[in-house]
Amino acid sequence: MQIKLLSIDFDGTLVSRAGEPVLDTQCMGLIRALQDAGAIWAINTGRSVDLLESGLADFSFPIRPDFILTTERDVFRPGQNGDKWEPFGDWNERCARDHAELFSSAQSVLAEVIDFVMQKTKARLIYHSEGFEGLVAENDEEMERITEFIEQARAEHPNLDYQRNTVYLRFCHADYHKVSALAELARLIEVPRENIFAAGDHHNDISMLDGQVAAMPSCPANAIGEVKSAVRAAGGYVAEKQHGAGVHEALMHFAYGFNASTL
Repeated sequence: MQIKLLSIDFDGTLVSRAGEPVLDTQCMGLIRALQDAGAIWAINTGRSVDLLESGLADFSFPIRPDFILTTERDVFRPGQNGDKWEPFGDWNERCARDHAELFSSAQSVLAEVIDFVMQKTKARLIYHSEGFEGLVAENDEEMERITEFIEQARAEHPNLDYQRNTVYLRFCHADYHKVSALAELARLIEVPRENIFAAGDHHNDISMLDGQVAAMPSCPANAIGEVKSAVRAAGGYVAEKQHGAGVHEALMHFAYGFNASTL
């Protein structure tokens, strides 16, 4: 299958925070080669636009993505001047409207969550300009307790969902996540499922790794068990190498038929 669109998570997948090197040079080189051959590269991340730009600069990325999918929901393309990002279509506008309506209607549920977190945990609450957004737990065990409570609290409010990455959690509308943003980008640039590669490592990546939108799902060896299970169930590729080296391994597998033993 020819790769025409790459949807790749940033932290923990392309970028290693566990040690050096932060970026895998072979992975960056292969992404550049695929871009030169006509493939489109999108970073699909929980970071905001500003935080992603900071990361690209801090880690000295040698190449630029063609599109960015940020905060696990928004779709951006390069602006006319080339160094700024602008919304692609009306997706971001619809997303913002639906989230505003959601948080207004779900205030009682969110208040229950705030009370539980303040009374029963040591987690830190996160607010933005429009109110309560999410939280940061002290550890994975605490996050498990918090998500168990959230699942119970939101039972009668199915549109209230959340995205989780390690000890970070952000509330969101159930219709907006990494895979829905990817599906919208694919629709706008007219790339079919069969030509889409996706890679991620944590809970918030699972939605784009089940094979429904991207026919070539993958994960690096450092991915959590739930991600590996999702990738395997979708007939994807679980790499033997970690972080960017694992993404390179998966790209070689799907683009050229190589596996870990031949790399």
